[in-house]
Amino acid sequence: MEKGRVVVGMSGGVDSSLAAWLLKEQGYDVTGVTMQIWQEEPHGFQEAEGGCCGIDAAADARRVAEQIGIPHYVMNFRQEFKDSVTDYFIREYLEGRTPNPCIACNRYVKWEALLKRSLAIGADYIATGHYARVEQLKNGRYAIRMAASDKKDQTYALYNLTQEQLERTRMPLGSFQKEEVRAMAEKMGLLVADKPDSQDICFVPDGDYASYIKRHAPGQVRPGNFVLADGTVVGRHKGIIHYTVGQRKGLGIAMGYPVFVLEIRPETNEVVIGKEQEVKSHHVKARNLSFMSEPDLDGRKRVWAKIRYNHKGAWCVAEKTKEDELVCTFEEPVRGVTPGQAVVLYDDGYVLGGGVIV
Repeated sequence: MEKGRVVVGMSGGVDSSLAAWLLKEQGYDVTGVTMQIWQEEPHGFQEAEGGCCGIDAAADARRVAEQIGIPHYVMNFRQEFKDSVTDYFIREYLEGRTPNPCIACNRYVKWEALLKRSLAIGADYIATGHYARVEQLKNGRYAIRMAASDKKDQTYALYNLTQEQLERTRMPLGSFQKEEVRAMAEKMGLLVADKPDSQDICFVPDGDYASYIKRHAPGQVRPGNFVLADGTVVGRHKGIIHYTVGQRKGLGIAMGYPVFVLEIRPETNEVVIGKEQEVKSHHVKARNLSFMSEPDLDGRKRVWAKIRYNHKGAWCVAEKTKEDELVCTFEEPVRGVTPGQAVVLYDDGYVLGGGVIV
């Protein structure tokens, strides 16, 4: 008995390929879709650099789909990706914040846009190769549970998915380690079993995001002053897009002691630097809140929180101070609280919710 029709977002990598195979084995009617979201690279360049969703990635996905016996299509999401991801990415850096494009892509492209089109063609669900688990809790709500693999867990970048999206989502890799996924893919003889993992920012395959921004926002990046917290000018910087709060390396300024970026001031084109103790804080404030395992945050709650994707997490007390404002007070100071990144709250291994750090 079939469990329903599911559209799997296939990037041409081993994770999404195995996800498609597993769902077929579980009894779903599976269709593979590669999302065409950007296209600037010469043929083969993005593939060589480890990106996803380019020309060669679609070809790999098609070959895998043929191998496991499912239909495969390419869908054009370029406009949605531009509006919700690349334009946002550029704008945030120019305004002195450090964005997370994967969070935006997940919420507005991989889920909102793909789910809408998938339902329109008769699918019941969408699925991805993310390392996370979707479960329905006793309170009736759907929530994302941390993956079995601490090393590969991707729940941080999925915190703002909606209840409707989660109900229609399947993530078959959440219970596996990466090594198990590769071993299964190899055992099945999947063509991409040994393919390297893609990098984080798929539309900047060479990793030079500053050049990408300059290319798409000509004339908007200007040199300015490095200043101390009291406004004392101590040097010149090459443009605020090159820096992020907490950064130490690559500042190009000698103070006789280690210095870190404390703040970015787009209105005056200044980058504030200071000593390590100045870049640590007990408090994180966030807005644009989204809640998952519970409909809202009632009172003060002790939770585990992450302030960036590669942050191992720390204990804090979270409290809503306004309708759309959350303050997290950490038990130990955290370093590099970065505007534009997300703070994501976990309760007993499930995503409680989160918001954008201000």
